[in-house]
Amino acid sequence: MKYIYSFCILLSCYMFSAIVYEFDNEADESRFNNLIKEIRCPKCTSGSLYSSNAPVSEDLKKRIAEMINQGKSNTEIKEYVARTFGKESLYDPQFQQDTFLLWFGPVIFVFVAFIFFFLRRKT
Repeated sequence: MKYIYSFCILLSCYMFSAIVYEFDNEADESRFNNLIKEIRCPKCTSGSLYSSNAPVSEDLKKRIAEMINQGKSNTEIKEYVARTFGKESLYDPQFQQDTFLLWFGPVIFVFVAFIFFFLRRKT
């Protein structure tokens, strides 16, 4: 009798579960998972969409899944997210005039530090 209860519980879990994001193939599903790891949650302070359950991030995940099923490229999806939620929503910012210091700041800092280190006066 206890096996019947176990079977019913397992069957009910399977019957009431729903697939949230449907894709045509595994490559699209893998692409979706990689994309949501590269995009910040609009509501969370530092988390990605992958780790967020906020309502706005769930809506964005559904929109990204729809765009993948429509055949949009990763670049088009990221441009949509950046237009809708701002450039800060992407973990990998594009190289533009306003992000110049972000890309080259660390290199410039290390170069200046080496110059000061080697050209300092020895007392």
